[in-house]
Amino acid sequence: MLWRQSLEPILRPLFHFWFRLSRGMTLGVRGLVLDARGHVLLIQHTYVRGWYLPGGGVDPGEAAEAAMMRELVEEVGIIAQGRPKLLSVHSNHARHKGDHVLYYHIEAWAQGQATSRGEIHAMDWFAPDALPEGVTDATRRRILEALGQVPPHPDW
Repeated sequence: MLWRQSLEPILRPLFHFWFRLSRGMTLGVRGLVLDARGHVLLIQHTYVRGWYLPGGGVDPGEAAEAAMMRELVEEVGIIAQGRPKLLSVHSNHARHKGDHVLYYHIEAWAQGQATSRGEIHAMDWFAPDALPEGVTDATRRRILEALGQVPPHPDW
């Protein structure tokens, strides 16, 4: 286990408290990126356990689409070719009161270089029917929703 992940149970509530005080409502983005085989791009962070769709927080004054495109470049070096397609909007109140997540599909993209250092532990491509151990429930559900295998759910 990475040392940052071991601190996550202690630090996450502190970050949420800070975000709640400084922002009130928060907004995040996550993106579905598929390769030519139909495999899904997932990432592991250095600071929290599990496999996730790439994405992150929308900065104050930043458009959500721009945040999605920025996060893709930072985390995995994916350069969106055209606008991301909004798939759904979800409440993430179970994890952080006042938080919402916009879920996008990046239909056309090119591979570039990731610009973030120290945030991403691993990235890999997975068949939707063979997702890795440790994939979060929300990530699994969003993938299945996008592929039409389960009905959409409003909660992240």
